[in-house]
Amino acid sequence: MQLRYNFRLYPTPGQCGSLARAFGCARVVFNDGLRARQDARENGLPYISDGELSIRVITQAKKTPERAWLGEVSAVVLQQALADLNTAYRNFFASVTGKRKGPKAAAPRFRSRKDNRQAIRFTKNARFAVTAGGKLRLPKIGDVPVRWSRELPAEPSSVTVVKDAAGRYFASFVVETSDEPLPESATEVGIDLGLSHFAVTSDGRKVDNPRFLRRAERRLRKAQQDLSRKAKGSANRAKARAKVAKAHARVADARRDRAHRLSTQIIRENQAVYVENLAVSGLGRTRLAKSVHDAGWSQFVGMLEYKAARYGRHFARIDRWFPSSKLCSTPGCGHIDDTMPLNVRSWKCPQCGTVHDRDVNAAKNILAAGRVDRLNACGARVRPGPAPAQREEAGSLRGAAWRGTG
Repeated sequence: MQLRYNFRLYPTPGQCGSLARAFGCARVVFNDGLRARQDARENGLPYISDGELSIRVITQAKKTPERAWLGEVSAVVLQQALADLNTAYRNFFASVTGKRKGPKAAAPRFRSRKDNRQAIRFTKNARFAVTAGGKLRLPKIGDVPVRWSRELPAEPSSVTVVKDAAGRYFASFVVETSDEPLPESATEVGIDLGLSHFAVTSDGRKVDNPRFLRRAERRLRKAQQDLSRKAKGSANRAKARAKVAKAHARVADARRDRAHRLSTQIIRENQAVYVENLAVSGLGRTRLAKSVHDAGWSQFVGMLEYKAARYGRHFARIDRWFPSSKLCSTPGCGHIDDTMPLNVRSWKCPQCGTVHDRDVNAAKNILAAGRVDRLNACGARVRPGPAPAQREEAGSLRGAAWRGTG
């Protein structure tokens, strides 16, 4: 399994200038390649192959006065910029022809020097290295100080240097890691995600929703107001923009850190983890969009999935139309209530008389559905098709979601 390990970089002012040149050269090569292919298409010419494009926008371009400065940076950086362009085209063609699953991929777009994120990539061909003193040696940039928070488990195959909107530099190493199975656990858990609680587990645990963005709104609002009062193009506006970006970065860092901690704890404690397959993209277009994005469900579920694969745990998503909230979780009952508005936080089953907490009941049903979805000893499915849920049950709304730590 390939994983990324990110570390903070602290380049010197001179190295910042070298990195800025590398960012600019990679951006120019990407845009030149995109423009060449667009011109060929508009003129009815054949699609320019990857090799021919490299010769045209890198090898031959370096010999011209207009692009002679491309030789000031590592050639690997330029080649990787073209590799990103080629990957973008392949994804676009596969999406158009239906070979690529998921959301439709748009055609490549030109990169701007005003983009919030700038990045360059070095592969093994560039001969980057970690020095004995713990610095990252990059060709034509120098030895950049690194804040190591942990050791790399293996030799990295590539490193991407990123500058984010807050002006921070990071080194992202791609490392091939082996699976590290944890000792088997006898427990399994179902997780119901929501907004009132970030997560509710089938054993009754409720994890509070920290609402990092909501808690930082006052600071963000003040920083944004200061930015709006600065003259466009001024140095003070650039400083104010960086202040806004740093405030947002703190929110994102806190949310990601908590998701890592919670997902690691759940994977360590449980042999199997089941979650509901929420339609986050759809919920992100409702009046609850800010709260949905602030919760970070997709990030958390993605962490659960890859950590389960790495540590030998079972992970599965339950169909989003499964009526987890309306179904009585009492063994042997199986009653499905006709309607259950989102303001109903607890309900009594009319068939068996059990009083259910809405979110805990949903988590128990997710656990039960996940268990029967697994293959039996003969390899056959043992669960019938999913029962249709009411329209409002497609996702969790404010006040109806689970409370969790994530």
